[in-house]
Amino acid sequence: MDKNTIWGFVLIGVVIFGFTWYQSRQYTKQVEAQMRADSIARANAPAVDSSAVASADTLAIEDSLGLAASKAALPAYKDSLLASSYAGEEKFYMLSNDKVKIAFTSKGAQPYSAQILGYHYYKDSTDLYLFKPGQSELGYSLYAGEQINTKDFVFDVVEHSDSLLVMRLPFEGGGYIEQRYSLKPDSYMVDNVMSFIGMDKVIPKNVFGYDMDWKVTIPRMEKGYKNESQYSKLDYYFDGEKKPGEIGRGRSGSKRIQTRLSWFAFQQQFFSIIVRSEEEFSSGNVEINFLPEDDPNRSLMTCEASMSNEFQLSDQIVRHNELYFGPNSFHRLKALGHKYEKIIPLGGWMVGWFTRYVIIPAFDLLSRHIANFGIIILLMTIMIKIVVLPFAYKSYSSSAKMQVLKPEIDKLNEKYPKAEDAMKKQQEQMQLYQRAGISPMGGCLPMLLQFPILWAMFRFFPASIELRQQGFLWAEDLSAYDSIWDFGTRIPILGDHISLFALLMAISMFLYTKVVSGQQMSGNDPNAQMMKFMSLYMMPVMMYFICNSLSSGLSYYYLISNILTMVETFIIKKFFVHPEDILARLKATEGKKAPKSKWQQRLEEAQKMQRKALEEQRKKRGY
Repeated sequence: MDKNTIWGFVLIGVVIFGFTWYQSRQYTKQVEAQMRADSIARANAPAVDSSAVASADTLAIEDSLGLAASKAALPAYKDSLLASSYAGEEKFYMLSNDKVKIAFTSKGAQPYSAQILGYHYYKDSTDLYLFKPGQSELGYSLYAGEQINTKDFVFDVVEHSDSLLVMRLPFEGGGYIEQRYSLKPDSYMVDNVMSFIGMDKVIPKNVFGYDMDWKVTIPRMEKGYKNESQYSKLDYYFDGEKKPGEIGRGRSGSKRIQTRLSWFAFQQQFFSIIVRSEEEFSSGNVEINFLPEDDPNRSLMTCEASMSNEFQLSDQIVRHNELYFGPNSFHRLKALGHKYEKIIPLGGWMVGWFTRYVIIPAFDLLSRHIANFGIIILLMTIMIKIVVLPFAYKSYSSSAKMQVLKPEIDKLNEKYPKAEDAMKKQQEQMQLYQRAGISPMGGCLPMLLQFPILWAMFRFFPASIELRQQGFLWAEDLSAYDSIWDFGTRIPILGDHISLFALLMAISMFLYTKVVSGQQMSGNDPNAQMMKFMSLYMMPVMMYFICNSLSSGLSYYYLISNILTMVETFIIKKFFVHPEDILARLKATEGKKAPKSKWQQRLEEAQKMQRKALEEQRKKRGY
């Protein structure tokens, strides 16, 4: 193959790649345009006034809202009762208690809206709907002599009260499909019993199941779109597993499930719809799609679940489901069983264990006696500092003791200025530490033990519904970012605002690092100087950009933690570290060979192997 042929193939590949890339861009633009068109269509669609949906029996509101549109070109059904139900008049009914109000429509015998009482949207403080009227579509499809989907038919209401709703779809063959919804007092859980009564006369014997399809549009409820979307997801749980699987967290996605499934959840940052089948789903598909931040309807995402259900045909087929419409409260979800509480992101096994058995109990204890959550965070931070004080003391005292040896370390830097003498300098430095009774690792290990605590708090605050819309100082919502300056336009990485708590946290981190770095002996080592620069300047800046759009309660906690750490460091250095004792011990051991620790022996062995490897490389190169 000559050069021209090769160049020809290369050019063809470039053209194909460019065409494919262009087509992909065009397709993406078309999809985005369609999404916007759909959003506008939903905005212009007739909506139900929630105040008109009351708890009276057989409440008909569709006429006053213009929802009873004429049904032209009705599909032909062999079953005359189905044809009549398809053309039936849609009506609305309510189940309610002191926790939740759930509106149902007779068309499809399905939930129509879900209002969570006692909570409000951030933007306008209006009543909070987990999904608004008309933003949910639930249907069961099966073959009953002809292919049908329950969402297309108006059910007959046979019983209704504030806590019970029973609807039926009759068939000409004598059977019917029944949907029974019951709501308990002081509960967010709706028990659903779906029954096929006498349907063995209608459903063919070679039919062994039906499909459930539920699609819900979840509105935006919180202050920050980025934070809300990152903590919103779709969960699915297999019975016997330690925790559910998930998709989402700000990224659209889908999942094919080919094994039996216990439950799934459409999860917003602080509220969820959880659907559990007592008989389990046999398989299914789940999908989540996040809408753009500038969506005209202020919708956050659409969630969809398509689940297959198996049955053995008989004169009575009964399926039991649980439908949860409520807040992601750890204790409430845990009390319901079935590992619902696992949808709350508390971290891995170590971090999650600390959060469950230390942070949450301490938070609950304080919140029972104190109403101000800013004070609760302050006291909880002090409690955590007291618990880890033994570890912190060893770390801070080790750093303070090393500061006493700084003049001696400076002498070693002057004695060994060349890079090739780095190993000798390190050996003498280790002997100096040992003579003074200082462990170089004494300051590192205790700090590592505190990382799980820092990470646990990082996961706890943005996911804690107790902090939602709780104000403190200038922050109006500790679960969202605080803002002292709104730009009105988005700046890459930074966002569209300045968070004061995040800024103060970054400043406190800089001051603490400056204090600590002043106790460290970097000498002329360029690597140490670079590490010092990174920790002193880059880390506070990076943490500011990270926390600027996160929970203000989290930034406030880090701020308090840094201030308390500086206070602890000052007290330990001032009252518990005695430089004269360290220098006296150093002078007493002068000229004496200190016994080598196991760690020092391993270090010297590694240095010998490194020197041997360097010598072999020089021999090969002929040096």
